[in-house]
Amino acid sequence: MSAQFRRLASSSALPVALFLGLGLAPKTAFAQQAIELDTVTIDAAAGEAGTANGQGDGTGAGEANEQQGFVARRSAGATKTNTPLIETPQAVSVVTSDQIEEQDARTLRAATRYTAGVTPEITGGSDTRCGGFNIRGFDSTANSTFIDGLRLPSTSVINFLCLDPYGAERVEILKGPSSVLYGQNGPGGLINYVQKKPTDAPLREVEVSGGSFGMIEGRFDLAGPFRKDSPWSFRLTGTARTGENQVDHVDDDRLFIAPALRWEPDADTSLTVLGNYQRDRAGWGLQFMPASGTVYDNNGRRIPRSRFLGEPDFDYYDTDMGSAGWEFSTRLTDVFTLRQNARYAGVRHDEASVYGGGYLDEAAGILGRSGGTGIADLDTFSVDNQVQAEFATGILQHTLLGGVDYRYTGYTDRIDIYSASPLNVFDPVYGNPVDFLYSYTDRRVDQNQTGFYLQDQIKIDKLSILLSGREDFASTEARERLTGGEASKDYDAFTGRVGLIYNFDSGFAPYLTYSESFLPPLDTSATGELFAPETGRLYEGGIKYQPPGWNASVTASVFEIVRNNAIRYDAVGGTFQPRQTGQITSRGFELEGAASLTDSLDLRLAYTYLDAEITRDPDGGFEGTVPTTIPRNSVSAWANYTIHNETIFDGLGAGLGLRYVGESYGDDANSFKVPGATVVDAALSYKKDNWELSVNASNLFDKDYVASCGNKDFYCFYGEGRRITGKAAIRW
Repeated sequence: MSAQFRRLASSSALPVALFLGLGLAPKTAFAQQAIELDTVTIDAAAGEAGTANGQGDGTGAGEANEQQGFVARRSAGATKTNTPLIETPQAVSVVTSDQIEEQDARTLRAATRYTAGVTPEITGGSDTRCGGFNIRGFDSTANSTFIDGLRLPSTSVINFLCLDPYGAERVEILKGPSSVLYGQNGPGGLINYVQKKPTDAPLREVEVSGGSFGMIEGRFDLAGPFRKDSPWSFRLTGTARTGENQVDHVDDDRLFIAPALRWEPDADTSLTVLGNYQRDRAGWGLQFMPASGTVYDNNGRRIPRSRFLGEPDFDYYDTDMGSAGWEFSTRLTDVFTLRQNARYAGVRHDEASVYGGGYLDEAAGILGRSGGTGIADLDTFSVDNQVQAEFATGILQHTLLGGVDYRYTGYTDRIDIYSASPLNVFDPVYGNPVDFLYSYTDRRVDQNQTGFYLQDQIKIDKLSILLSGREDFASTEARERLTGGEASKDYDAFTGRVGLIYNFDSGFAPYLTYSESFLPPLDTSATGELFAPETGRLYEGGIKYQPPGWNASVTASVFEIVRNNAIRYDAVGGTFQPRQTGQITSRGFELEGAASLTDSLDLRLAYTYLDAEITRDPDGGFEGTVPTTIPRNSVSAWANYTIHNETIFDGLGAGLGLRYVGESYGDDANSFKVPGATVVDAALSYKKDNWELSVNASNLFDKDYVASCGNKDFYCFYGEGRRITGKAAIRW
């Protein structure tokens, strides 16, 4: 933690304390958009300590997010007020803990594969950086990751997307701009990782698993009250893994621990202190492949998916990241509730790699290479103070929310460039020297943001109206220490949202919404200059359906999103150089359904149609073309059935999934296309008493496919091949 950060933090206690009027106010005003993401309640049979996935009864003081099987009924994320999804005029997808468990999703990429509007493999299936998410046609890797409603800033070098999904109660995907409540955010949407919280009932789970690429992993999840009727409860979740990647010579090891402690003295007050730490020791799984030999043949040859383009003795990707904070809520009266959420998060990153830079002799398969090292640090501290009032004015029922949030982010990185000898991609020989050439960048960026927001949810019988407004003030300072150059900018912006939804007794709920986004980038240009802030706007209409008496939910939506001053990342000399494009427009249609029709059958279906276009590009000359990595059509479906009877087959389950990602363009000039691909996933499980045995396979038939390309020379990435995992678990 920097000295500047400590000094700023210690000087800001008074404003926050005055705002809350509480002795529990934080010792910092460095804060950010946050929400009270209440603990998930999962229905279980009477007398059971929890569900099969070890979630248990997580209800705390105040409200609770409801989920049962694959279906979520509420989300605090969309409105910060825990509004039922059927009354929320916004498309929201929720990946529940049951789905994560059933599909054995061990990355956020895997957890979101069956989500409408999300393309999770835009940098392939072997990327140990965990980067590469598109939401509704916009790259959301560097600006749309949240934990418990608090933004985790990212750059082109580092991000928090490697968070282990075993530590999540659920993963929420909010579609479209959300700046009105969260400040800095891109227009495509956000991914919110909701950490597991303490439970009211005892919960104990231990798992051991092994599988493809030498993976061996142990996991545990322990929770419950300290004693009967105690106001104190806890949760402790952890994983330890050793293994390798589908790419040769690339390790993939992890340690993860996430403690949480809750104090709940009465039904109106709750304080949860929680944190997590993750240590990843891996190699550079991302391989910069040419299109020749991957997308199409190179003289009848294909580069193997497992091909390593680097040097084994000059390759590591080591990351330490963690966070700590609290969530506080107290209901003062029947009208007023106060909430405060705060979190510090940090990531430390050290890497070295040799990477492909395009063919020197395409016919012979001789690839030019370069090398690089990078060291990056990012610290952020966030706090969100909220006052919620529930009251009526005549026939109007109001849920009024006001808040002030503040966030500080400090980021440093140093990148050095090395020379490396060429490599024959069809017959590689390793052990060649890698020599230092020059320092590419050594910069520091500091960013502060303060936001004031107000939201009124007005209900008139079956009609719900949502009105929101926010004023943001942000400042960014950047220093390039190699050249001594400095740059600074101040930003301010108003963002708004208006939506309405009507709930029919039949379960149908048509809605309309308009919202805006505002994002001052943390990255700087290749010359050290700060970019203009990105802005966006969304027009959306849709219909939701929750059939009465059924545990099912369906959402269909059409939308148009316009993104101005969009930041895009080009691979130049092995580095990711940000470039500002004039305008990108994405229009589309989404259909998504989830159902847990009985305690035996789980279903999930998603379809996405995207029509994206670079509508203004004064510098790049690509106006009128389709951005890379955006498939026009995507379809996914998953079904799982578990037998429940008195026979020997009681507890036997089987799941089958299909994922289709359509063709996309491989460069901004639209000179070639990346073919679409269909893969099949499968699962088998057997549960007996407290025991479970399961086997999961993703890409069951080992389909060889290219997930995406950014250019023809050296920016194509293979999708993940077959991965089989076996697991034994005990829960009590």
